[in-house]
Amino acid sequence: MPYPFAVPSPPKIIRAGLRRTTEAMASELARPGGATPAWSDFEWRLATAAAAAHGVSPLLWKLSGWTQPHWRRFLENQHEHVAIRHARITALLEDIDALARTAGLAMTPLKGAALHALGLYAQGDRPMADIDLLVNETDVDAATGLMCEIGYAPSFDSWRHRVFEPAAGTPPLVLGEHRDTPINIELHARVRERLPVSDIDITERIRPRNPEPGLNPYPSRSALLAHLLLHAAGNICGRSLRLMHLHDIALLARSLRPEEWVFLWQDVAYWWALPPLQMVARYYRDAIPDVVLATLARDCPPLLRAVSRRQTLTRVSCSELWLHAFPGLEWSRSLREATRFIVGRIKPSAEKQRERADMARTQLWLHDGDWVTARQSRRIFTWLTRKVPRMDMMHVVRMALAHATSTTGWNGEDGVERGATVVECIHGGRCP
Repeated sequence: MPYPFAVPSPPKIIRAGLRRTTEAMASELARPGGATPAWSDFEWRLATAAAAAHGVSPLLWKLSGWTQPHWRRFLENQHEHVAIRHARITALLEDIDALARTAGLAMTPLKGAALHALGLYAQGDRPMADIDLLVNETDVDAATGLMCEIGYAPSFDSWRHRVFEPAAGTPPLVLGEHRDTPINIELHARVRERLPVSDIDITERIRPRNPEPGLNPYPSRSALLAHLLLHAAGNICGRSLRLMHLHDIALLARSLRPEEWVFLWQDVAYWWALPPLQMVARYYRDAIPDVVLATLARDCPPLLRAVSRRQTLTRVSCSELWLHAFPGLEWSRSLREATRFIVGRIKPSAEKQRERADMARTQLWLHDGDWVTARQSRRIFTWLTRKVPRMDMMHVVRMALAHATSTTGWNGEDGVERGATVVECIHGGRCP
């Protein structure tokens, strides 16, 4: 078999189409009003795959004026599903808040929930793959009990969080977002990323200063921005950035006063914030003050600074299509870090092997092939002898192209149900 799983079309053609459509969507979302692209039917279908994978279908429906009929229908359908699902998420957060107050347990909803609470998004604008909650390390057991009380069961633990799934419910087989997709909950005791092997921990920066029982907001907008930037940095490092991440940062950045940026260099060096901010500035040209980029450039390692200056969204996201043997190597700040990272990729730790096993068990898209569970010797041989397409994105592409056989068009309910869920790997930030 030339690839570790079946592909619907030559990957080189798919890769070129994804690059073209992804970059066009990024430009249109940042500066709406462009002319409708003169794409082929094949390219429009790849565009639906890219829009779903990057989490921006509802925003494009709201902001973009592209008039291709099937495309518009697909986006409208996605907006409707996201709006209905958001109502479910809001109701669940209200239940968690009430129970946490009764239990005397303080929690902080992270990222998407916080952006909605600030009014930066309206219902239906932004998909949320799950609910992220930050709790004190001493409260993890109590929070686990609360999850069980609302009908959730532990699914797996990773170094980043503990994942809970509804005790009942099966993900529907759909392309993109669906109103009935189960809402997972991720419980965090720390907020951190590995870049690429050293932990960057900003937990104390984003914990509420005087938490009260129930749901608490971030202590400030700059604290939320710090979290969004670290999350984006981790995804750039892992080649899993999404256009939605850039839009989040751009929206919040535009609301900040000049003095609210000083946290990036006031106490500790946020060297890792430069690449995501440069990426935002590439597409959202008025969102990031020049002085912020210039100041952060002084602390960013020279290699990372040089590499990130040239990177595009496609190159650090699922739209790149090819898996990289050593993704994020340029984030190493020393030869020792780089060596640790390379050795870890060649000989995965027991923790990494457990993570792969959990992914193979819980992610629908990994049921298409055995790449994630293959022997490491086979994976290395494949890396050395051919380019390997990403399983998560190929899964989405296959489903987008399968809409050609739909009898009700791209996004009629029957047609959508013939697809498959957009992968949690894209949502969660790491590919095996």
